[in-house]
Parts: sequence; structure tokens; C-alpha cells
Amino acid sequence: MLPVAILSGGLATRMRPMTETIPKALLTVAGKPFVHYQLEALAKQGVKKVVLCVGYLGEMIEADIGDGSQFNIEVFYSYDGNKLVGTGGALKKALSVLGKEFFVLYGDSFLPINFQSVEVAYKQAKKPALMTIFQNQGRWDSSNVEFENDNLIEYNKQLPNPRMKYIDYGLSVLSAEALKNPEWGDVFDLSLVFHSLSQQSQLTGLEVFERFYEIGSPSGLADLEQFLRDKSELRPTTPS
Repeated sequence: MLPVAILSGGLATRMRPMTETIPKALLTVAGKPFVHYQLEALAKQGVKKVVLCVGYLGEMIEADIGDGSQFNIEVFYSYDGNKLVGTGGALKKALSVLGKEFFVLYGDSFLPINFQSVEVAYKQAKKPALMTIFQNQGRWDSSNVEFENDNLIEYNKQLPNPRMKYIDYGLSVLSAEALKNPEWGDVFDLSLVFHSLSQQSQLTGLEVFERFYEIGSPSGLADLEQFLRDKSELRPTTPS
């Protein structure tokens, strides 16, 4: 299984005042820090290596997670440094640890998806990047992907067009080469990478059909808490 980069370096301004003293990754969701759910889910998928790309209050995340042994995952850390470098810059900075190919997971996303099937689709496509997409129709956030007949035509977060009915689901696979455009420098957003690749027909789209969950907004956090509580109630108990 490819390593997973988790982008956890943002300032989480939409979740303030809760995130004034703790990073978003450590927000309590249904009784425990959110990043614990992410790492537990990744371990169940067979992921062995995670790189947490951190910035704002990243030391608190490292103090809580450590080397990942409590989750049976090897966890590494890549810090933005003195200034925020953007999601693309954060990945570029972590390439020496991530290697040639890797998953990218947003630090506020909880996704009911099979990682192995995504990795297989990426390798079959033989393109530098794959983006999982969901037919959002503007329900949970602004749609930003034009996708038709299994073909990703355009990704554009800044200037979406009316034909865009899909949204970036929150899990992608990238090759290191996709991040090495010298014109971008060291500070850039991952959305720039995806937009550029889509214009060159070098971004594969993989449609998924179960909604995503996230903690990037108060309503998103409430939805995830309800999902996790419902899931826990449905889990069969062990006979005594």
C-alpha cells in the first residue's frame, strides 16, 4: 500500500474559537481526537506509513500521536516551518519522506472508501495523478469538477463553471513529479496542481458514491459525530 500524506497544516479559521488553542486534527469528535479516527481507519485499510504535513500547532499533534505505534502505523512529520507554504508546498517539502507515489488525504476528511481500489485505479490509468470525485451537485460545498463519460475534463476550484456537478472527494494519489513545476516555487496550493494537470488531460477522475464527512465546518463536524455514533450503535456487541 502506498504511503499516505495527511494535510494538517491549516489555520482552521472556520472552526474558531475551538481551534484557537488546539489544531483542527485534535478536535474532539464523538469522544476522541479526530486524527485518531483517521489513523485507525488507515490501519484497518492496511496502510503502513503516514506523513503528517503540519504547521499551525503541529507540535501538539506530534505530542499526541508520537511515532504512530499506538495505531500500528509508522508516522512521520513534515513541518511548514516559519511560514505557511500551502498544501502543494507542504507536499513538495515532504517528498523526501513520501517517495515517488503516495495518497493525499485532507486533514479534516473522514472518508468511507477502499484505498486499495483507488491505488489500483491510479496504476491502471498511468497518469501522474488521480482524484476521487463525488457527484455533489452543490450540496455540501461548491462543485469544482467537470466529469463526463468517465473522463475528468476540468478541475477548477477558483473559477468553477456551470457544467461542474462533481467535487473533489478528499482523497487523491500523486506522483512526486506532478509537484515539480519550477514556476510554482515552494509556496503553492494543491488546487493549482490539479487544475494544471486537468488542463493537460493528466488527471484521472475516479467516481465514488458514498458521501464524504469532514470537520472543516461546525455543521460538518455535527454530521460526522452523528455518522460515527450511528455506526457505533450498529456495531454488534460481543456476547458475554
